[in-house]
Order: sequence, then structure tokens, then C-alpha cells
Amino acid sequence: MEICIDSMESARNAIEGGASRLEICSALSEGGLTPTAGLLKKIKSFSPIPIYAMLRTRSGNFVYSKEEMDVMLEDLKILKHHGTDGFVFGALTSNDEIDIESCRIVLSAAQPLPVTFHRAFDEVIDPLKSLETLIDLGFERVLTSGQKDTAVEGLELIKKLVERAQQRIIVMPGSGIAKDNILRIKMESGAKEFHASAKNRITSGGRNKIKIGASKDSCIMVSTTWRVKRNWGNFPQDEKLKYLSICNH
Repeated sequence: MEICIDSMESARNAIEGGASRLEICSALSEGGLTPTAGLLKKIKSFSPIPIYAMLRTRSGNFVYSKEEMDVMLEDLKILKHHGTDGFVFGALTSNDEIDIESCRIVLSAAQPLPVTFHRAFDEVIDPLKSLETLIDLGFERVLTSGQKDTAVEGLELIKKLVERAQQRIIVMPGSGIAKDNILRIKMESGAKEFHASAKNRITSGGRNKIKIGASKDSCIMVSTTWRVKRNWGNFPQDEKLKYLSICNH
């Protein structure tokens, strides 16, 4: 169970709840952007589980200019220096195909660390062909909701991707993963890894006096221990041990 987090509190809660890996980001409200080196360094100081860092310089689409790629490569160097265990990245062409050249550059710079291709995959025109491209490039896994808003809605495609992957790449369902559907997704798709935020809306001391960003609300979304435990707790103990072995290999 990989939990995506963007704060210290979420990291601690995810670890306590039994997460096997963290995806560390900033601005999960924007779908996840590159985290600061300070956040990575601090979480790394107490995390007993692997941490993968997002590489995404802005929100919006996944078609990047050379300057934007340069920014992400600089961030990669810094995050690698501060001990990240892997990266999460994705780039597309204007025709909604995998940006092979940008991916090659990131994979090369990340070596020997593994890289996950994120949900930019859910925008590609031909998902089965694109999966083969990711395998040829050397990505460790692909995060996908089956090109739907949630993994439950995209189950049919996720199952096809898992079957096509044949253990050459990990297909990891994400989006809307919860205690009520995780076993169904697992059984119907054959997937062995799952991605969630397990977050809950937390009030952090009333409303702001002025509008900062989208609203005056001072509520934050935090990964909660009980939500992680509810998702992870649906797995039999032998499945948990098998999964932990795979993740820590």
C-alpha cells in the first residue's frame, strides 16, 4: 500500500497505519507537485519505509517545455542527494503519447533509483501500446485509474494492463481506493500494489481573515492512520507479508 502525502502529519499517520511506501509531494490539491528537499529530508529522518519523490513542476497537462524539464532535472539532483528512494514522473507529447525522450533523460538521471510513471498514463491515446513503451524504457511501475476518474470505474482496462504486463512492470491502481472497494479491485484486476491518499478533512483553527488561494478556509487534507489501517487491514496477513517482501526487494 503506497500512500501519497504532502505533510509531516500525513507521513507519520501513513507510517503508523501500516503503509509500505510513501509518495511524497507538495500540493496534493493540484494532483501532486515536486516536494521540497526540506520535507523529504525531515521525513527521511524518521521513515522506516521507502520514499518516492514526485517530479512535477506545475499543475495542468503533462507536456513540458525544455525549461520545465531543466527545472525537474535540477529538483531530481537535489532530491536524490537528500536520500529519496525513487521518483514518480510522467511526460507526454502534444499528441498524447509517451514523451520518450523526456522519460529517457529522467530515467538516466535517476539511476540507479527506480521510477514510477504517474497518472499521465491515463491521458494516453493507446494505453496497451504505451504500456509496452514504458516497459521498454525501464520504468518500475505505472500508476493508473484505468483512464477513468476512479480505479473502480477503470477496472476493465486495469485488468487488461495487468495481464499484458506479465510481471514486466508493476501496474498499480490508484484513485478512489478505499476499504469498500480495494478487495474487489485486487480480485478482479490481479494487481498486487495499490495507491491511495487515505486523507480526511481537518480543521486547522478556523477561517483565514483574508482569501489566500481559492478560499478563506483553513481546513487541510491529512492522511489519517485509521483510513490507512482500514484499507491495509482488508488484506489477509499472508498477503501483507508477501506484498512487503515485494516492496522491500
